[in-house]
Amino acid sequence: MKFSTLASGLVSAASLAAAQLQLAANGTISKGPFPADLNGSNFTYPWPVNVFSFQSQQQQLQMAFMDVKPTCAPNGQTAVVLHGKNFCGPTWNDTIVALAGAGYRVIAPDQVGWCKSSKPDNYQFSLNQLAFNTRGLLNTLGIGNITLIGHSVGGMLSTRFALQYPQTIDRLVLVDPVGLEDYVEKGVPYVSIDYDIAAEAAQTFDAIKAYEQAIYYVGQWQDSYTVWVTMLTNIYYGSRRAQFIKNQGQIVDMVLTSPVAHYFGDIVSKTLLIVGDEDHVAIGSNWASPEVAATLGHFNVLGPQVCGEIPDCTLYQFPTLGHAPQISAPSNFTKVVLDWLKE
Repeated sequence: MKFSTLASGLVSAASLAAAQLQLAANGTISKGPFPADLNGSNFTYPWPVNVFSFQSQQQQLQMAFMDVKPTCAPNGQTAVVLHGKNFCGPTWNDTIVALAGAGYRVIAPDQVGWCKSSKPDNYQFSLNQLAFNTRGLLNTLGIGNITLIGHSVGGMLSTRFALQYPQTIDRLVLVDPVGLEDYVEKGVPYVSIDYDIAAEAAQTFDAIKAYEQAIYYVGQWQDSYTVWVTMLTNIYYGSRRAQFIKNQGQIVDMVLTSPVAHYFGDIVSKTLLIVGDEDHVAIGSNWASPEVAATLGHFNVLGPQVCGEIPDCTLYQFPTLGHAPQISAPSNFTKVVLDWLKE
């Protein structure tokens, strides 16, 4: 009887995993050649760019991605790295090198609305939709289970992915994810997407650099960080500027209106949560009242709190780092991740 019940449970789990894989975007993969200015980004990527072409919301879209093979004996596993709002696939460069050097195949996509992927004129952005697109890319590549690593908004997306496709995640790594708290619930007032778009249109090289220096790097700056500001500025003022700033405004709205903070207890994946204790990113804090803003973005408090809610969670805190430890302390960051993955 026990064997029968166990076998039935295994079959059910296998059926659930198969069903989850089917609930994803369908498309095709192209290896190019592509124009240097692909979807409004002329930034040169460290590995060849491929494109996943698929139909979504009654339009044909492209999702650019890098597919990096292991640089040592393959371990048979695939790691997927998901970027944040002010980031693209290449900002994972040091992490990709380390993972590939440990035997992983690494997939680094640019989400729709970002970087070298499509900037649709009309699109309903949701975490579920982006997870659906990403799972479709992996299916088309013939990839089943993955180690999923997400940073910032990519960490929020990874949380939704883990909830949407739980049976396909071997390990989950969340790196300074936004959405550890429900910003609206804490008092951030709703503003229109028009407001968000206007704010995106006002971005400049100097403004982006100042924000990143203060928040990502805790007031520090290295010349090597400049390339990421240039990467962003080129898109903000590139050939798809109007569509890009609209999409980025929609994405800010998505973060505010699609909270994941209430669902961490439902994550079944073995999880590593990494935070910089000096990280203070909080979406909407710049237009919230000073009293509300003062309560937001305390990652040194949110990290332990959220990790306590996730059933199988390991917490690692960088006491002196900000929002982007994979860039500001790449060697330390990759050691933490690889040591945990080896456990």
